[in-house]
Amino acid sequence: MAQTGTPGTRRVLPPVYFFAAIALMAALDRWLPLARPFHPPLTYLGWLLFALALALAVAVAWRFKRAGTTIKPFQRSSALVTDGLFAYSRNPIYLGMVVGLLGIFLALGSLGPLLVVPPFVYILQSRVIAAEERMLEDAFGEAYLEYCRRVRRWL
Repeated sequence: MAQTGTPGTRRVLPPVYFFAAIALMAALDRWLPLARPFHPPLTYLGWLLFALALALAVAVAWRFKRAGTTIKPFQRSSALVTDGLFAYSRNPIYLGMVVGLLGIFLALGSLGPLLVVPPFVYILQSRVIAAEERMLEDAFGEAYLEYCRRVRRWL
């Protein structure tokens, strides 16, 4: 559930935030839907977006494995991956998580679940991405900074 980064520091892993967000979205759909503007067959597109997000995660995991580096957040990377999906986004897995949540929002069909997405992005940005970026800069220095100048954080 949580993982230790530096000694004495416990961090929540991104999939925990992701699945908590899905649970909260389902609860909001049930008890605070606000409005229900989306109906089948449009809601089926939400599942397509969710499947796309899963495919993105698998592709990135495969790329990390091929590079011989860890996919686990808050662990030291042994390689700086800048090709494939990383040529377009420095955080394709987190981008995929956001796309997945947007898919769940659409699949549920109500507006209430959309309230979860902005806080989710903020939490990823402030608690996960910021720490990972510091670690990558420490590990790869100027090569990472040059990569940051070429490729946007999200898209």
